[in-house]
Amino acid sequence: MRKAFVIVLAACGSHAQVPVSVLALHPATPSTNPAAAEKLAASTQAITALDLDAAKADLDAVDKTGPLDHDEHVKLWEQRGIVAAYVDDVAGAKRAFDMLLALDPGHFLSYYVSPKATFVFEELRNQKDRTPPAVDVQWQRGGKVGDPVPLDLSVVADPKQFLHRATLYVRTRGEPSWRAADVTLQKDQRVVLPPVEATKPVSLELYLRAYDDRGNEVLTWADPARPREIALRYDPPPPWYRTWWAITIASGIVAIGTGITVYELTWAPSDKVNGSASVTGS
Repeated sequence: MRKAFVIVLAACGSHAQVPVSVLALHPATPSTNPAAAEKLAASTQAITALDLDAAKADLDAVDKTGPLDHDEHVKLWEQRGIVAAYVDDVAGAKRAFDMLLALDPGHFLSYYVSPKATFVFEELRNQKDRTPPAVDVQWQRGGKVGDPVPLDLSVVADPKQFLHRATLYVRTRGEPSWRAADVTLQKDQRVVLPPVEATKPVSLELYLRAYDDRGNEVLTWADPARPREIALRYDPPPPWYRTWWAITIASGIVAIGTGITVYELTWAPSDKVNGSASVTGS
């Protein structure tokens, strides 16, 4: 499941005096951890066989294999809680399930899990005062092709204090590959995506992953298969006769024509000569 956090998406509001970062996008490189996947599969089998010592050893090994993706991280804390509950370590099970629900507030345990674990889990899940971690992501509507795209990011709630950094994945809809930018998470900040060059309206697709200080995924927002979209309108360039240089030339021609007309009316010699003559007879 990838319903890790409550994330609010809204029209961009006014954020005064916040740090601004212009993001440099780089090709996205997927990360994998085969060792973690192997050990999690082994711990699952050990729990099914009720070999709890082997399961605990496998889970300790998972924690040492390096950064985990979100699914692996959720599964690690789920199985830690189950193992603790099975050996009657209720306090340990609550700690593990509390972290599990922080990572995935909508999580459910399988019906195949013993009530020794599900009772502890449901007690925590039904608590009314649970505050899930939350990040607010906002952008201005009405953006257009060729302009930078500002995003306002803010950490709204972080009860576990594990929102350390994030990676924002971006592409123009229809592109085959994603680009990425790394962001240090803080209470309020504005990041600016570089302009998109196109000759028609486009949509920017984006999703986000956040990590703790060990590099484990602790937040998932949107998904490569279901990304959020920012619509960008396209304003076609004006026709040539409305460009600045055409208007300048036309204005110059009009000015020259007006000058010639004024000269003709005010300075051109008249065909009549002013003067007087007198004739006297003898």
